[in-house]
Amino acid sequence: MKVVRKLDECVWREFVNQHSESNVFHTPEMFQVFAHTEGHRPTLWATVSNDGHVLALLLPVQITLFNGLLRCLTTRAVAYGSVLCAPCKEGQEALTKLLYAYRYEMRGSLLFTELRNLSDMSVIQPLLHDYGFVYEDHLDFLVDLQRPIEEIWSSLDSNVRTNVRKARRMNVMVKDVTSLEEVSSAYEVLANVYERIQVPLAPYSLFATAFDVLHSRGMIKLLMAYVDDACVAVAVRLLYNGLIHAWYAGALGDYSKYKANDLLNWYMIEWGAQNGFKFFDFGGAGRPDQDYGPRKFKAKFNGALINYGRNICVHRPLYLRLSQWGYQVYRRYFIGN
Repeated sequence: MKVVRKLDECVWREFVNQHSESNVFHTPEMFQVFAHTEGHRPTLWATVSNDGHVLALLLPVQITLFNGLLRCLTTRAVAYGSVLCAPCKEGQEALTKLLYAYRYEMRGSLLFTELRNLSDMSVIQPLLHDYGFVYEDHLDFLVDLQRPIEEIWSSLDSNVRTNVRKARRMNVMVKDVTSLEEVSSAYEVLANVYERIQVPLAPYSLFATAFDVLHSRGMIKLLMAYVDDACVAVAVRLLYNGLIHAWYAGALGDYSKYKANDLLNWYMIEWGAQNGFKFFDFGGAGRPDQDYGPRKFKAKFNGALINYGRNICVHRPLYLRLSQWGYQVYRRYFIGN
């Protein structure tokens, strides 16, 4: 077996489609989305057998906030779907080769690499640890959609059901985005929300390209909630392998009384159950020791609380500490000012 940096797309897709633990971030389509996003550079690492079969796959996206002199302090890599390896001893051997090659190549060139685990990785955790990918607890909520709608509805917190009914009484309308012009309007809402909470938002090109690449393939659903002619909330969901993944969402603070966030989440959960999806993944609920506001909101939908965690490999410890300090300064003095 050998580690390669390119794959035939058909071979790549076959490996991902046949793997029970694959997710949307392992697909060639998402690689294409990131490849056309400003400040993002997806990379491919795979181990293949002598007969050309894929045995392990890693797709870290290098993300840079600033170029020039600040690039070394603002470039990290995120494997949004973590690693994927064949469920056998040979697959673990292939992953070993891949991680060794990746760490050797990345030494000194990135701040860190983060693996965001979307499934149970406990079997390979010792291997990840051996190659410097330290495990950290990170929570999530999964709503089981393989139940009757009535059962899912009744399992919601009573406050959610009240809010959904209220939104409908107030004539909040949900629209499925079908054009790039609407994507632009949705991005304006997200930009407003992220500015308010002082968190950097991915560039518009990510959303425009995601819509262009994924929409026709049925791999994305971008929803907008309207009050009269005003878009007041947005939810972006990725669809693949029976899983609905909550990607980006936000509601304008001035319209909080309309409870559009609750309505959008219920709309997507109901749609998913009616269209054969297995789970609704809330896209993360923070660390267990973290006072994470969105966790309280997501908990109201009574999904199963899971802890697949994340694995982080730090490549440049000193630069990372400088970067973390700089990020706090950036949030305090530049975002929202």
